[in-house]
Amino acid sequence: MTSTTPRTTPEGPASPDTPEAALGNYGDKVLAVEPGGNEFIPPEARHGKPRGLFWTWTAPNLEFATIFLGIIAVLYFGLSFWQAIAAMAIGNLLGALAHYVLSARGPLHGVPQMVLGRLGFGYRGNILPAAFMTVMCGVGWFATNSVSGALALNTLFGLPSVLALIIIVLAQTGFAFCGHNLVQGFERLAAPVLAVVFVLAGVFIFRDADLGMAAADGGAGLGGFLLTLGAAFGYTAAWTPYAADYTRYLPVNVSKFQTGFFASSGLFVSTTALMAIGAASVTIGADADLSPTDAFTGSLPSWVANLTLLAIAIGAVAANAINLYSGAMAFVTMGFKMSVGIQRAVVTAVFGVVGFLVAWWALADAAANYETFLLIVAYWIGPWLGIVLADQLLRRGRPVANLLYDTKYTNWGGLLSFVIALVVSVALFANQERYVGWVAEAVPELGDIAFFIGFLIAFGGYVLLCRNKINREYSQV
Repeated sequence: MTSTTPRTTPEGPASPDTPEAALGNYGDKVLAVEPGGNEFIPPEARHGKPRGLFWTWTAPNLEFATIFLGIIAVLYFGLSFWQAIAAMAIGNLLGALAHYVLSARGPLHGVPQMVLGRLGFGYRGNILPAAFMTVMCGVGWFATNSVSGALALNTLFGLPSVLALIIIVLAQTGFAFCGHNLVQGFERLAAPVLAVVFVLAGVFIFRDADLGMAAADGGAGLGGFLLTLGAAFGYTAAWTPYAADYTRYLPVNVSKFQTGFFASSGLFVSTTALMAIGAASVTIGADADLSPTDAFTGSLPSWVANLTLLAIAIGAVAANAINLYSGAMAFVTMGFKMSVGIQRAVVTAVFGVVGFLVAWWALADAAANYETFLLIVAYWIGPWLGIVLADQLLRRGRPVANLLYDTKYTNWGGLLSFVIALVVSVALFANQERYVGWVAEAVPELGDIAFFIGFLIAFGGYVLLCRNKINREYSQV
């Protein structure tokens, strides 16, 4: 091996359909359509500073889906306010720490997160986790957030639910269609505005909240605590497969610490703050027959309630602009043959249509569908993180650029570890309305710890199966 320093330029053209000159001309233009897909970002196209990542990762969490997790922690999982805060803070912290590690790596390699995932899974094997992300982000999260935005517009303006949903979908699809710079620019403009509105709403909610209120029916114990922790982790860690997508345009010599810190702190602060507001709102009491957004804003003064509903709608767009963009990026990474100039845009439009249909279906029972979805996200994120972090540990300080676009590169040990971890963790430890694993059924006090078990199995399995393979790869250079 001739070098222990990772090279930052992939060998050969990553995508011949998009010359580096096009990305160079794109630069830091905001009102422009991103010309590329999942290729390496050349030095002349790099721009920005790490501190902007704080707003990038604050804005998409200043929305009702975040608040709703705090609501279900108390209302459905049976925790007291303080129990819910502890569980959610731990889950959010674990997710933010993983986001720190993956975000910090982006500027060095200059490629999307799912392209980096090819190291742990191989070029073809990476199709499976990329497909998971495509469905979860481009359809699942898209639909989840679109529902909350549509309900907010419905309440605020009295619009029919379907019309409100169409407005939300068109807005967020437009941002994602234009690409990286417009998405980042919108997040940074929206974040301070949304923060002011939700802080204002939080002041009124905490003024009336009964934070010392006992947990429902004496509390849900350890099971409810772990269910909440898992749901919070699933929510926050669900952003980790996006991490490098929004740091790959930063100059290669930016501080790794600052890159990881600003990205992860924006994520942790926003999720924990809004989940706390949601948990506090339940202690005020609300009409169970109201929609989730109506119930949340029901105790607020009318002018604050209207501002909050508008912020919920804008927050849904902020979240889904990122979901849709990165979901499309994951699809592109699966390797389908399509002109790089149109593939991301076409996929974004298709996801907009499919996501709209799923959201329309989910409008009928938002609470139950959201709880189930959060846990399902955590099931695959845990094993995926185990593989990615184990691979990063084994390859630390070693060049990887020559492998990222090599269609012949395989790493079946990584894919096998992922599948085994996913199947075993869900079969034994899943605990939700639609399926209860064998161990979870026998010991319900465990709650749902499938994500932790999946991470540990995947991490350990990858180290055992792939350590020697990776060492051989570099000994032959």
